Amino acid sequence: MKIAVTSRGQDVASQVDPSFGRAAYFVLVDAETGEATAHDNSQNLNAVQGAGIQAGRNVVELGAEAVLTGNVGPNAFRTLSAADVKIFVGAEGTVGEAIEDFKAGKLQAADQATVEGHGF
Repeated sequence: MKIAVTSRGQDVASQVDPSFGRAAYFVLVDAETGEATAHDNSQNLNAVQGAGIQAGRNVVELGAEAVLTGNVGPNAFRTLSAADVKIFVGAEGTVGEAIEDFKAGKLQAADQATVEGHGF
């Protein structure tokens, strides 16, 4: 399973970014092999609007089957849900710790947006 984690840096030792659409990076982790690759999200950091939609599309194109993040806005939630990408919120600590929390069943599956959007 490929898991995209919102991140402030480019590796599994980086802190989880609590924002989905305006996260600095997505670290894509293969849950079976542990292989991780960083993907820049800078085009959405200062977007006036549409950051969640575009970030969601980018994650879908990466082949992610799940997203781990702090929060997710309504546009990103709809974009990811439409592509059958599972969303887990409440991730914190490092990317590696978030992956371990996910594997241990400690993260909450989102059934709706957790913030209004625009800035988160």
